[in-house]
Amino acid sequence: MLPSVSSTSALPRLVLIAGDEELLVARGIRDVVDAARAHDAQVEIVDRAPGELTDSDVVDLSSSSMFGGLRIVVVRGAQELADDLRDALLAYLARPLDDVVLVVVHSGAVRNRKLADAVKTAGGRVIPAARITRPRDRHDFVAAEIRRLGGQIGSGAVKALVDAVGGDLRELAAVCDQLVTDSGGLVNEAVVVLYHRGRAEATGFTVADAAIAGDLAQALTALRQTLGSGVPPVLVVSAVTTGLRDLARVSAAAGGSAWEVARALGMPDWKVERSQRAAQAWSDAGLARAMRAAGAADAAVKGGAVDPVYGLERLVAEIVAARGRATGSRR
Repeated sequence: MLPSVSSTSALPRLVLIAGDEELLVARGIRDVVDAARAHDAQVEIVDRAPGELTDSDVVDLSSSSMFGGLRIVVVRGAQELADDLRDALLAYLARPLDDVVLVVVHSGAVRNRKLADAVKTAGGRVIPAARITRPRDRHDFVAAEIRRLGGQIGSGAVKALVDAVGGDLRELAAVCDQLVTDSGGLVNEAVVVLYHRGRAEATGFTVADAAIAGDLAQALTALRQTLGSGVPPVLVVSAVTTGLRDLARVSAAAGGSAWEVARALGMPDWKVERSQRAAQAWSDAGLARAMRAAGAADAAVKGGAVDPVYGLERLVAEIVAARGRATGSRR
């Protein structure tokens, strides 16, 4: 399980987040940020996505702040760093600054593992964030998540919940939160079954995520599986529309860190981060085209279209094409 970084503990100057499970990585970064804000409410956050770290960032990292404030520098995708940037960070680790918290996110790949090992050797705090793939580990995650939220759950309800939701850790965490809230804290099999009956719309988000990411094959496969499980077409359109609206809201938000945007929009930070990454491949015109297609599909399925399945497949293709046009590619 993910260890939290207590705001009352000594603030680490070096942190390694080891793994690429999106939810656990986001939580690890958030814990570090929360702890830093307990020390300095005006902490500066520099968050670099994979491939975005520059030579200037490394120079700034090694320079003390003119105003004496605390800084957090997050380097995501450290396994993808070019050799010169990796070596510059290795040199920094030999003499880290007291007013900087360096967070290195490394997937665990072989490339640049030397950097991850160097953070450990330098005494950095290690936050595990490896993907959870074994059923037993997913069960343990759900049980621990319910307890973390102040609820109680038995082994039968844990199994029913994992069977109903699947292996996506983000969705499992979201469902745990919802169930604890709705049930008053006691999550039993009856509560899980009741939730499962009403979760049809959630499966449509798998279709939305794949389409927005431009993966036509995966989106169509997810669509067929979703419809095959008995989900009404109108709920799939609703989920797709919600995904596009989230993308539009994040795209239109003023600049700032994912945490600042999440607070402003009332969205989970991991969802904001995902939408920010997706938005890089979309233009305003492409997004508007996709929204129009979703509106047309919504009207068609609600109006009893002759072939709603064809309408949904066309919607998915339209969204992927809109994204492709936004990036200048042709499909």
